[in-house]
Amino acid sequence: MSTNSAFLKEMGITEWTSRDAVLAQAQVLASAEVATQQADPIAAAASVVADARERISSGVWWFFGSKPQGDAEALFQNIIRVLGLTPQEWSWKNPSDKFNPEMLPQDGTPIVALAFGGPAAQKLSGERDALPELRETVLAINADGAEDLPLIATFELNQLIARPKDKALFWQDLLLAKSVLQNI
Repeated sequence: MSTNSAFLKEMGITEWTSRDAVLAQAQVLASAEVATQQADPIAAAASVVADARERISSGVWWFFGSKPQGDAEALFQNIIRVLGLTPQEWSWKNPSDKFNPEMLPQDGTPIVALAFGGPAAQKLSGERDALPELRETVLAINADGAEDLPLIATFELNQLIARPKDKALFWQDLLLAKSVLQNI
């Protein structure tokens, strides 16, 4: 992490990188890795393990709501792709399931929860307000052992399909969640 990145993070400013820059950087790293593997295969393997650990430590996303189907599922897969999440970095959960503190990562990996729809957000947070009042606020999950987990309320995926103009507001919710995750 550069000095500027550290300062921005300390100020609570989310820093995003261009996909093109990441792709170019990956190509440079891949060519350097090939040269390193030819010179010292043991050091190259250690580098790959270190890179994997760094990637995993970026945080975990928990998505709560009714499981998406059809167009909503395609939209959700696009959200996962845009966020750049691997299958190990996110999971879908039912808001009516009882919270089990053993679900928390034991290595201290930060978690952010995103509740799709007002009912899911109300059930998880214990709040009674409607979705418009719950949005744009960092809530907490109202369960033993989960009080410190940030919860972001947002629209249901089917509503985003029915009302595409709400996607801009949804994007703001994603930015808030990503910012919270980076600052944990």
